[in-house]
Amino acid sequence: MDRKCRVIPRLRADASRNRDRIVAAARELLVEYGAEVPLDEVARRAGVGNATVYRHFADRGELMLQVTLSVMEGIQEQAETAVAEEPDAFQALRRFVLAAAEERIGALCSMLSDAFNRAHPEVVESRDRLEQTIEDILDRARRSGQLRADIAVGDLMVAITQLSRPLPGTACVNADRFVHRHLLIFLDGLQAPARSELPGTAVTFQELQRV
Repeated sequence: MDRKCRVIPRLRADASRNRDRIVAAARELLVEYGAEVPLDEVARRAGVGNATVYRHFADRGELMLQVTLSVMEGIQEQAETAVAEEPDAFQALRRFVLAAAEERIGALCSMLSDAFNRAHPEVVESRDRLEQTIEDILDRARRSGQLRADIAVGDLMVAITQLSRPLPGTACVNADRFVHRHLLIFLDGLQAPARSELPGTAVTFQELQRV
């Protein structure tokens, strides 16, 4: 009896680790290949069997949901930390942008897939909270006079996502070495005074969702 009581928690811990490995593997693969990555490849990258993936996630939609929530939670934490620890407004923005890339913000592109439930209550709550936090970071940088006035949350999200992903459909795993370099070039372009006039209008988060 005592031996069984010791084994059950260990099995539960193993299951939890497997789930975390599956989510982490899916996050990387969504960045590299997009929402149509085969679940068999997720299992291979996670180092588990196909049956283990399906034991934790009923289908691709459920797995993408959990990856999306995990990424948004990580980005939210990074944004809050940047604001709390960086007294300089633009430095807080810079720190957030680089940290969001490290959190694999490119995995959020799965939200554009038809298989993804964008109206899921947890997604809506997490998205709205993240949008407000990022808007606060941008507004703080605007009020300090360091951020050009024609930039909105959607502009920032699209740029970070595009600059932190390899070319679609390619296993360009070494692309990470360019990410921070190109993001810093982008951040330089955000600083006021603006050196060019942007076409169109600033992209809001709501417009990004409609697109």
